[in-house]
Formats: sequence, structure tokens, C-alpha cells
Amino acid sequence: MADYISPVFYDLLAVNSHIPDVRKKLPPLLTGGHRSILEIGAGTGLITTSVAEWTPAEIFALEPSAAMRAVLLSRLAERPDLLERVTVLPHDALSLDLDDPLEAMVMINVMYALEPGYRKRLWPVLAGQLEPGGLLIFTWRDGGPPKPRPMRQLDSRQVGRHTYTVSSEITESDDEGATCRYLYRITQGDKLLSEEELIGHAYRPAWETLREELASAGFVQADAPDGLLAWRRT
Repeated sequence: MADYISPVFYDLLAVNSHIPDVRKKLPPLLTGGHRSILEIGAGTGLITTSVAEWTPAEIFALEPSAAMRAVLLSRLAERPDLLERVTVLPHDALSLDLDDPLEAMVMINVMYALEPGYRKRLWPVLAGQLEPGGLLIFTWRDGGPPKPRPMRQLDSRQVGRHTYTVSSEITESDDEGATCRYLYRITQGDKLLSEEELIGHAYRPAWETLREELASAGFVQADAPDGLLAWRRT
């Protein structure tokens, strides 16, 4: 799996991007969940804690990044009501092995990080952990990978005297993925305090490819709002 997210910047920028839309569209899909829900790529817990508020189910939050998990656990530490109901899993999704079948799985902004070979191996693993009729939900953007483009600013947030800015460029693009270069900068006025460069490959498979992979793993498509896809295990 490839990633280029800076944990230092994640919460600052996510609350202005996909998080509000997901929090609006995801709850109706989880209304039937009362026993167990898995979040794959839980990150810092921005959606994890929301899922816990929408449903009484036990929640498994899978996050392989130690830096992201540290923030997630800090967030849970401030919520004593959730400490007995949310289990944080530190391993990779291919190693998933829970005792009982799950009612639902959620992946928010995770698809882009799944390399094609990894993704094809992942679907059967997830199907094996879902109960019959269980729901797999993830964010989705159609249209294939973006084309190469020069560096441009994506977002900026002010924190006290410091400005946190993220910019990116796409250096290469093929049929399913693109190579992206991100710059995370902290400045005070005209003074650069720190800069972090992360380079990774983002993936956006064609719809037909994704449909065939999920169908082969035993999933059928269900209704979902724009921006989300939902699939039920047969």
C-alpha cells in the first residue's frame, strides 16, 4: 500500500475536505448495524468516533500507521464512553482475522492507496470476514486517475502564528494510477519553519475493473449516495 499523508497535517485539512460530506452521507447506510462494524484505514479517528455515535455496535478500527494510531488513541482517551467499545487493530487488512463475522465494513479515502495486486487479494479477505448480507462501504470517484499537472496549493490553515499549507503535483499518470508529489509546509509570515516532501502512487481503477473484482469476491452492489459505493456479501 502507498500513502503520502502527513499525520501532522491530517486533521487540520480533513475537516475542510471529505469529512463533512462523509458524516452526512454515511449514517443512513449504517442504521442496521447493532453488533459489529470494522473501519479499514481509520486514520486519526475522525470517522471512527462518528460511527460510534451513529450506532451502538462494537467497532474495530484498523490503522497500520503508528503515527495515525497515536492520534486515534488520544481521541479515544478523551471519550471514556468509547474505550470499552472501540478496539484499535494495528496490523494490515490482509491479516484481518476476527472471531465473529461483521455486519459492516467502512473504508474512507482508502481506495486510492490500494495497489492493484493488493486490492485484488483484499476483497476475498473482506468477504470472508463479513456475514451474509453484510455491507462493504467505501468512498469512490469515477473517471480514472488524474492527468499530470504542475504543483499547486490544495489547502491552508492558520494555527496561531503559523500557517499550515499543503501543495501537490502529479508527475506521471497511467491507466490506473498516478505518481503524486506533496509538499507540507509550516510558515510564519515569509519564514519557512519546516517542509516535508512525500511522494507516492495513487490508484483509481476503472469502474468495470472494480465491479468485476468485487463480483468475483462474492459481492453485489447496493444503493448508496453519490461519492460512496456499497456492496453486500452474497
